[in-house]
Amino acid sequence: MPVLRQVPRSEVTSDVVKAYYDRLFGPDRDPVASPGTATGTPGDWWTVFAIAPDIFKHAVDGFAVYRHPDRKLDPVLRELGQTRAGWVQGSQFVFSQHCKSLRGLGVSDEKIAAIPHWAVADVFDDKERAVLAYADCLTSGAGRTPLAVFEKLRTFWGDEEIFEFTYITTLYAMHAVITRALRMEYDNREDPIVEVAAPEGFNASDFLSPNRAR
Repeated sequence: MPVLRQVPRSEVTSDVVKAYYDRLFGPDRDPVASPGTATGTPGDWWTVFAIAPDIFKHAVDGFAVYRHPDRKLDPVLRELGQTRAGWVQGSQFVFSQHCKSLRGLGVSDEKIAAIPHWAVADVFDDKERAVLAYADCLTSGAGRTPLAVFEKLRTFWGDEEIFEFTYITTLYAMHAVITRALRMEYDNREDPIVEVAAPEGFNASDFLSPNRAR
């Protein structure tokens, strides 16, 4: 379960939230009591964001931004950035959902599977590699980007496309962080980085001894 409360249908007063509940869960189902969406997700991203209807609206308006007809960005290159952002930020939800989006755009399973190790994969062309490199600068690099990356991007993008990609990729990095923090959707899981118990009889002082064999 998410760490924050979910808003049942009976408490929804926002027309925007109600419209999305109807669209995603059907007009009669309470998504808190009966979770699940058509894509197989629990759907609790929506029920948690409904805590603050104005933020809910801001978020869904942001989703519409990247699909707006005014966007110049190639949707495949855009989705590569969103998917890589999900992987770098460790969000199984964002990564998984945008793998599906890439597949819907006709991207091969081989390319999708190579996104985690794109730097050593030979399935991406020069544009895709440049885009993935910039996505890493925006996410794992927290925006620290060598000018050489922009020089490469400018061989096929103008300022508008670079700005669109920057905004959309960092937007999804933010969503990845929020989803992980609040344990929503596929990010409702324990952190895998934990201490592994030592064998029975292990003595910690022996481990710290300068004479211990390494």
